[in-house]
Amino acid sequence: MAPLVSRAAVLGTGRIAVLGTGLIGGSFALAVRQVLPGIRIAGWDKPDVLERALELGVVDEASPQLQEVVKRADLVYIALPVGLAIERLPEIARHVPRHALVTDACSTKRALCAAADKCFSEDVLFLGGHPMAGSEVSGIDGADASLFQGAKYALVGTAAEGASGVEPGPISGHPILGNQISGDAISADRISEEKIGRIEQGEARIANFVRLIESIGARPIWIDAETHDRATAFVSHLPQLVSIALAGVTREATDQTGLPLTLAGRGLRDALRLAGSPYSVWRDIVLTNTDNLDMALDRLIQAIEHLRAHLRQRELEEEFAAANDVYKLLHNLR
Repeated sequence: MAPLVSRAAVLGTGRIAVLGTGLIGGSFALAVRQVLPGIRIAGWDKPDVLERALELGVVDEASPQLQEVVKRADLVYIALPVGLAIERLPEIARHVPRHALVTDACSTKRALCAAADKCFSEDVLFLGGHPMAGSEVSGIDGADASLFQGAKYALVGTAAEGASGVEPGPISGHPILGNQISGDAISADRISEEKIGRIEQGEARIANFVRLIESIGARPIWIDAETHDRATAFVSHLPQLVSIALAGVTREATDQTGLPLTLAGRGLRDALRLAGSPYSVWRDIVLTNTDNLDMALDRLIQAIEHLRAHLRQRELEEEFAAANDVYKLLHNLR
């Protein structure tokens, strides 16, 4: 766990509104409590979820009325399905204090960031976000203060050019990065303290949030919304669909004897880990990233056809070697 950070340095008066107290929102609240003891956290969710969040000490107060939760918040953390988040943005904008920072943890960024640009004034800052952390277990009972430890945390400060159909390019005019750093994605640790110290007061809210998520163990990466959605289609959303497809194939192949499913070992269990994820979690994700997922599925289909052709030729050594290289690269990444 990173050293404790000053509540005043991060949040001013120190009130957080967590909208959606499930796995991600609940884990964020628990993690923040560890680095900011005494922080006041208010929650908004369904009544039964809020009751459980209060029981577990995830939040200090809760209300089914959104405006009651956000009206005194210094930081609003939106951990809702992306469709519901977009639906609630206008109400958040009407009631959130002018000094607040509003951020989200949704899994796709283009539609949400574009909607946020239309909702929030120049005083209220919106910072798109996506912690690359999660579990096949959803809900408040799966909340874990250590969930963000070592996880990359994508940050999108403005609606991406890609949302209007412009090809993604170097980051420019970013609230933190300005025009000095280019590239589709950049680790936040490459932003110097001198640069953070020079930013205007409003932008300091973003720099302070970066420090906060670093303090809970996450590793921020700046990225534009178009690049984010294209990348997560391959590394997050496609694996989910592959697991679902494999589960379907296995089910169809299983006969009245229970075979082949009853013969399965750890390999199938590992491959089907994501198949336990509920559609309610994934519905908005796939529907707001359909174009990129369609492209990713095309690539996968081509790869499977390539594998089948080489299987018939009894020549799969190169494919295994290439896959081994990717495996090693992934496990060597920080």
